[in-house]
Amino acid sequence: MSHSAAILRKFSSSFLKVNQNLLPASLVGCRQSSTNLKDVLEKIIPEKQKEVQEFRKQHGSTKVGEVTVDMMYGGMRGIKGLVTETSVLDADEGIRFRGYSLPECQKLLPKAKGGAEPLPEGLFWLLVTGEIPTEEQVASITKEWNDRAEIPNHVITMLNNFPSKLHPMSQFCSAIIAMNSESKFAKAYSEGMHKSKFWELCYEDSMDLIAKLPTVASIIYRNLYREGNPPDSIDSNKDWSWNYASMLGYEQEGFIEATRLYLTLHTDHEGGNVSAHATHLVGSALADPYLSFAAGMTGLSGPLHGLANQEALVWLTKVQKQLGGEVSDDELRQFIWNTLKSGQVVPGYGHAVLRKTDPRYMCQREFCLKHMPEDPLFKLVAQIYKVTPDILIEQGKAKNPWPNVDAHSGVLLRHYGMTEMGYYTVMFGVSRAIGVLSSLIWDRALGLPIERPKSFDTPALKKMVGAK
Repeated sequence: MSHSAAILRKFSSSFLKVNQNLLPASLVGCRQSSTNLKDVLEKIIPEKQKEVQEFRKQHGSTKVGEVTVDMMYGGMRGIKGLVTETSVLDADEGIRFRGYSLPECQKLLPKAKGGAEPLPEGLFWLLVTGEIPTEEQVASITKEWNDRAEIPNHVITMLNNFPSKLHPMSQFCSAIIAMNSESKFAKAYSEGMHKSKFWELCYEDSMDLIAKLPTVASIIYRNLYREGNPPDSIDSNKDWSWNYASMLGYEQEGFIEATRLYLTLHTDHEGGNVSAHATHLVGSALADPYLSFAAGMTGLSGPLHGLANQEALVWLTKVQKQLGGEVSDDELRQFIWNTLKSGQVVPGYGHAVLRKTDPRYMCQREFCLKHMPEDPLFKLVAQIYKVTPDILIEQGKAKNPWPNVDAHSGVLLRHYGMTEMGYYTVMFGVSRAIGVLSSLIWDRALGLPIERPKSFDTPALKKMVGAK
C-alpha cells in the first residue's frame, strides 16, 4: 500500500468519529434560550468586550511572534497579526468554527427535516454567538432571512442589463455595491450615531445582505445560462439553501443537500485569506458591510483564491478528456509527472496554511461516497488523491502535497447538472458572506481600529537588517 493510500484509509476511518465528550471545556455552558439573535448578541457582546479589555490590559505588550524578511516579501505568510473570533485554522487538523471541528459541526448543527447536512443558518448562529443553536433558533434565522430577501428594483434592472460577456463575479460584485443604497449603517453614520451602536447597524446590514445574496446570485445565473427566465420568489416555508437551489432551477433533493453542504463548508477559513482580510480591512475604515463585502468578493474572484475551484475542475475535465475512460494508476502517475515537468501545478493541491488533507475535502468526499460513488469524475478525483501526494513528496517542492477544498467542490455541482464552471465562484461568495460578515459584526463590537501596518522599501529594509 502506498504512503498516501495508507494515510487516506486511516484519515477516512477516523475523520467522522465524533465524540461529543471531547469538546473543549470552554464550549460547555449555558446556551442562550432566546430565538432572537440580536437579543442574544446584546447579552454576549458586553462580556466579550470586558474579556478583551482585561486581556489587553494584562498582556498588551506581550510578543506573539516575529517577522522575517522572507515573510515581508512572501505575502506576509505566517505573520501573526490579525484577530478573527469566528474560526481558527490549524495546520494539522484544519478549520475549527468557534472551537468545533467540521465533523462536530456536521453532527451537532440542526438539519432540515429529512436532511443530513447542516443548515448554514445554524453555522451563522454558531459563528456569531459561539453557541450551538437549537432548531428553534435556526428556524428564526431562516425566517428573518426570508423576510429580508427582497432586493431593490434598480439592482434587478442593472443585472438584467449587463452584457452576457461580463463575468458572473463582476456582476455579483457590482450588485453588492449597488445594494449599498439600502445600508442602514451608512445612513445612521451620516446622521451621527454613537460608536457603541456600530455593531448593531453592522448586524442589520449583514443580515439584510446575506438574505439578499441568493436572489442576486440566481438572477445572474438565470440571465447567463437560462435565457433570462426570472427565478421563482422566496418560499417562506423553506430554508436558505433550499430557496437558493430552487431559484437557480434545481429542485433535486440531492442538489439541495449538496448546496447545504457547500454553503456550510465555504463560509469561513479564519481571517488571513484574501476575501476575509479584504472585508476586514475595508470595514476597518468604517465602510458599510455592503462595500466591505464587495471588497472581499473582488478578492475572491482571483484565480489564487476563490476562482481556484473553477480552475481545478477545468483541469479535471482536461485530464478526463485526454486520458479517456478508466485509466491505470501508472498512466495517471505519468500524466501528473508530465504536468509537473511542464512547469504546471496540480490544481487543488497545496494550501498556504494546511499541512494535511483539508477536512472540507474529506466532507465532500464522504458526501460523494454516499450519494454518487459511481460518478466518473468523482472516481477520477479519488484516483488522483490516491497517487498525487506521493508524486509531490517525491518531487520535493510542495510543502503540502495534500488536496484542499477546491480539488473536490466542483464535482458535486457538476454531478447534479450545474456544468457552468464560470459561476462556481459566485456560489462560493454566497457562502463566504456568512463567515466574513459574522467576523465584521465582531470587528465593530470590539471596536477594532482602522488597519494600517507599517511598510518599508527595500533600501530601508536592508539598512534595518544591516545588509550591504
